[in-house]
Amino acid sequence: MPDQISTIPKGWKMTTIGKVADKITKGTTPTTIGGEFVKNGINFIKAESISDYGYFIKNKFSYISQGIDDKMVRSRLAENDILFSIAGVIGRVVMVPKHVLPANINQALAIIRPTTGKIYFKYLFYFLFDPRQKALANSGVAQSVQANVNLAQVGSIEINLPPLPEQHAIAAALSSLDDKIELLREQNKTLEATSQAIFKEWFVNFNFPGATGKMTNSELGKIPVGWRAGKLGDELKIEYGKSDKKFDANGIYPVYGAGGIVGYSNSTDYKDYQVIIGCRGTCGNITLAYEDSKITHNSLIISNHWFKPFIYLFLQKVDIKKAITGSTQPQITIGDLSNIEITIPPKEIADNFSEIITPIFKKLKNNNSQIQTLSALRDTLLPKLMSGELRLNKKDEQ
Repeated sequence: MPDQISTIPKGWKMTTIGKVADKITKGTTPTTIGGEFVKNGINFIKAESISDYGYFIKNKFSYISQGIDDKMVRSRLAENDILFSIAGVIGRVVMVPKHVLPANINQALAIIRPTTGKIYFKYLFYFLFDPRQKALANSGVAQSVQANVNLAQVGSIEINLPPLPEQHAIAAALSSLDDKIELLREQNKTLEATSQAIFKEWFVNFNFPGATGKMTNSELGKIPVGWRAGKLGDELKIEYGKSDKKFDANGIYPVYGAGGIVGYSNSTDYKDYQVIIGCRGTCGNITLAYEDSKITHNSLIISNHWFKPFIYLFLQKVDIKKAITGSTQPQITIGDLSNIEITIPPKEIADNFSEIITPIFKKLKNNNSQIQTLSALRDTLLPKLMSGELRLNKKDEQ
């Protein structure tokens, strides 16, 4: 791979990851050794199980049996291992915490096991998390059926290595921000779960304040008197996103794609809440944009007067994958989404629900804003700390 940097700070040394790692290896696919995936068992992690932001996406874990894990001892994970994606999407990185163990990986991920006493595992994580490293990794990509980086290339990555106390200080400064980000994400999970539980009680179980138990028949089954059944397209405006994925290096507004935030821009197309449904590539992914944003053309947007948190929560309860069409290139069209059936409550009930749910979504919005601010601060500090441009003083290094 190309050299990372030409000069290093006094007291630091240049080395390679291979020289500060006890182990660099990768996994395999269970089916190649006579195995198969199971419903429960040992966590099996793929590149898509890791986000671009350095954390695990646990609902994208697969599972293997203990017997298959025993056959894959080479790629069995240990606490504080660093995983680095080397096939398909290059350069995703994550630290392995104790709570995901036992676990194993496939061939799209490399395990880097840091050598204790030479490099601090969190420092190595942040070094690889630096966007410059992802760019360097991609510059060395070999193209075959899919992009890939081999293990020798991973071992040859050059790394600026400060003394261990400074490694710890750098990692502590960055992880303090990440800890705050993680706390906000966990709060958001709780808030989302709360809002979905309320929605289910009111609009699935029909146990809402003032419910009398009187029901009427409809094509959706039984619904309360005064409610009506309709089609999503008859009730709401649905359109494709406008953005062509042009990002700005220092953009402040998120750009949403089919799978969530894909970049940032200095301009916006949409104001405040937008319900976004991935319609190409990542089909069926549902996102609620809490802020002014751009939205790419591989997404559908529900954008009109209806109370959008209600629509967002409604779509969470729908098997939206049934709307996917196409075999060569799966997609969801406006027509497909428009045909989804929806049960519509009277205005009074919708307003009462809005009073309860709006404060929850305001908190979600505020948390997301804080996450963006903290992430921007971390991303600004990270390259400066990792290059030695910004040095922590002796007091900070203790």
